[in-house]
Amino acid sequence: MRQVSLRWLVVLGACLAVLALGWGPAARHLRAAHFLQTLAAKPAAVSTIKAEDVTILGANGPIRARLYFREGAEPGAGIVVAHGVHYQGIDEGRLVPFARALAEAGNAVLTPELAEVADYRITASGVNVIRDSVQYLAARRDHVARERVGLLGFSFAGGLSLVAARDEATAKRLSFVTSVGGHHDLRRVMRFLVHDEIETPHGVVQQQAHEYGLVVLVYGNLERFVPEPDLPALRVAFKAWLHEDRKTAREAAEARVTPEAEIIWELLETQQLQVLSPELDQILDSQRAELAALSSAGHLKDLAVPVYLLHGSHDSVIPPSETDAAGLELQGAEHQALVSPLLEHVEVSKTAGITDKLALVSFMARLM
Repeated sequence: MRQVSLRWLVVLGACLAVLALGWGPAARHLRAAHFLQTLAAKPAAVSTIKAEDVTILGANGPIRARLYFREGAEPGAGIVVAHGVHYQGIDEGRLVPFARALAEAGNAVLTPELAEVADYRITASGVNVIRDSVQYLAARRDHVARERVGLLGFSFAGGLSLVAARDEATAKRLSFVTSVGGHHDLRRVMRFLVHDEIETPHGVVQQQAHEYGLVVLVYGNLERFVPEPDLPALRVAFKAWLHEDRKTAREAAEARVTPEAEIIWELLETQQLQVLSPELDQILDSQRAELAALSSAGHLKDLAVPVYLLHGSHDSVIPPSETDAAGLELQGAEHQALVSPLLEHVEVSKTAGITDKLALVSFMARLM
């Protein structure tokens, strides 16, 4: 899934600094306003932000990552930013300016490559990468002044960040954890993608899911639908389709030779993958324990750090009811949850009123 787009910030314009002055604590709101204005502005010709490619020696192997910081600045706050499900990973076109803007606001920002997430797979590997990255950044005392750093994850990496924060050693190095458009219960989200039904805390709601999510789900389980001779070709075709490269996808699919592959390809091209819902339900049932381990549901109150949840009210990939459910579970714990009409999961939403804009500025101030 693509990162949450931030072009809507142009709408806020110059009024952000004025609005921030009227909210307290003033310093945090000024930093939040500066951050949002930096995102909305065109890149400066000369920037003081340096991007350094680094390799983290993770528990399960080396991790490619990038560290953003202001050249010549004293060590300050640190934040790990985990990208969403997008094949460009840490090079994704919206993540890079987001990380640079956070660095411009005075943070040392680490963006680790979640290799399996970038390959459209939500696995324990992503959790491990996030944990290793938190430990790495907290130890970079040349750029980070405090023993604890923040953690922010987009999309499914937001849900994985909540899971990572359950680890005691990781929690000791965290000042907060933020999930933007993330999942609370991964199986519940997958069922939404299959059935266009949202299981909310107040009952089942019908809503059409974004087709992108269902393609990702089938791609991650292609071996259940396609015989071995056609697996390599169909994997290339599905991945190209997810990259929105239809020409390459169709060329790769031309190599298919089995009836099963023919059926799957036809369903993809005609956007009828929901025909596979009985088989997908069986797969989700067989993966129940794995999906639970990749979910924070039932464990949020065990977190020893403040939790911040931000979600777009028009999200059709991971519905905002996931943040509602997480917020209910966190009642009585230190947290803030905001579902905003300013955001979607994939693209910019409609413009919203001043109250919604102020709410988002206030939310961001908590993280500054």
